[in-house]
Amino acid sequence: MGGCALNPPPSGTALRDDALPHVVTPTAWTSQGGAAGNVVDGWLAGFNDPALTALVQEALAYNTDLRMAAARVETAAGYVKLSGATLYPQVNLMARGGGKMSGDSSGLTGGGFVATWELDLWGRVRASQEGARSGFDSAELDAAFARQSIAAQTAKAWFLATEADLQLAVAEETLQSSDRLLGFSRDRLKVGKGDDYEVATALAGVDTYRDVVVQLTLARTQALRALETLIGRYPSAALTPATRFADMPPPVPVGLPSELLERRPDVVAAERRVAAAFYGTEEAKAARLPRISLTASLTSVSSDLFVLKPRDNPVVSLGASLLAPIFLGGALQAQVEIRTGEQAQAVADYGRVALRAFGEVENALSSGFTLDQRAAVLDRLVADNERALELSQVRFRVGAGDLRAVNQQQLALYSAKSARLHVEADRRVQRVNLHLALGGAFEPIAEPVKQGRAADPRAADSRALASSAAAIPGR
Repeated sequence: MGGCALNPPPSGTALRDDALPHVVTPTAWTSQGGAAGNVVDGWLAGFNDPALTALVQEALAYNTDLRMAAARVETAAGYVKLSGATLYPQVNLMARGGGKMSGDSSGLTGGGFVATWELDLWGRVRASQEGARSGFDSAELDAAFARQSIAAQTAKAWFLATEADLQLAVAEETLQSSDRLLGFSRDRLKVGKGDDYEVATALAGVDTYRDVVVQLTLARTQALRALETLIGRYPSAALTPATRFADMPPPVPVGLPSELLERRPDVVAAERRVAAAFYGTEEAKAARLPRISLTASLTSVSSDLFVLKPRDNPVVSLGASLLAPIFLGGALQAQVEIRTGEQAQAVADYGRVALRAFGEVENALSSGFTLDQRAAVLDRLVADNERALELSQVRFRVGAGDLRAVNQQQLALYSAKSARLHVEADRRVQRVNLHLALGGAFEPIAEPVKQGRAADPRAADSRALASSAAAIPGR
């Protein structure tokens, strides 16, 4: 019985040692910007934006990528059922008829049951089933991470659309200011206090900002279309963006780096792919050993052409069969080598995904910390430029300054306002990136879900995804 047991796949510690031999995980994140404490779920509510919440729910219901992820989960579930089918006896019904001559002119009619059961002594079938289960776990976790990613992409697209609309508003405001300055320059020319150079300079400033308005109008349209495509709508740019940015949530508890690989769904999914590849190798190894099957049948045959002996009808038979590979030209060993190579690829892919996860957290932390510093500086810069523009306009009106200084100061103020809007949008984008990188769910998880081989709290998302996909008309 001990010899029939399956070997377990590599443990999490052994896998990390194999996949990340050169990585020393620190006791805390090296970048600044995170708060102490465990990672929490429900980050979407932290922005306090009902419109954003509604868009995320719409994306979860109609995004095409999520529908594909749900279909992959259903396919993986089917493979689990298929792989374990031969663990049970296979029973078939046979029947033949067709009158006196029957279907093949033999004159025999009748039927019977035939049962076959392969004794999985070496674990070949069980390894196949465990590999399919690990593949199903991986598909569920990938679907859960896809759901988190779509929620994050929707939030970021909403922030960028809001930024595009606010950038356009700032450009239009600057254009109106430049147009008023042009009118003032023409008035000075009429009374003899100005000259054509001032008017030409003012007119050039108006045309410059008019071009900026045209470019930002296109940028706003494209941002709205990208968001509409993401949530499954026709990209008509008919969506109305927010008039202000959503609230900036407080600092995020970031947990410990050592916990990340056990929490992020995509990392755990990569671990399950390693387990699936391991069981594939075990299946290939067991395929080199003999297969033993038991058979049983119950048949009843009659004939109108000749007389059958009574004792021969019905017939009950029991038996066994042995199939042992002798020489297949090295095909079975080649299968072992192929599966071993696939397992090595899965281990390397796990290391790649894990390193990417660490990098995404560190980058999001450092970016968010820097953006917070820039936001404070840009607030002061906008106030300074507003004051400087006001003074330059006064100097120009009283004749103590020229129009070129006013235009330069107006351009500086516009650049400062534009940069501040960009930073405010990027702060929220990086906050979403941090939540996604940490593996935090956008909505609270009601209950943990046991994966059978690996428990992961994010797996509830994939089940909700599969349920919503199953409710789509036509499925």
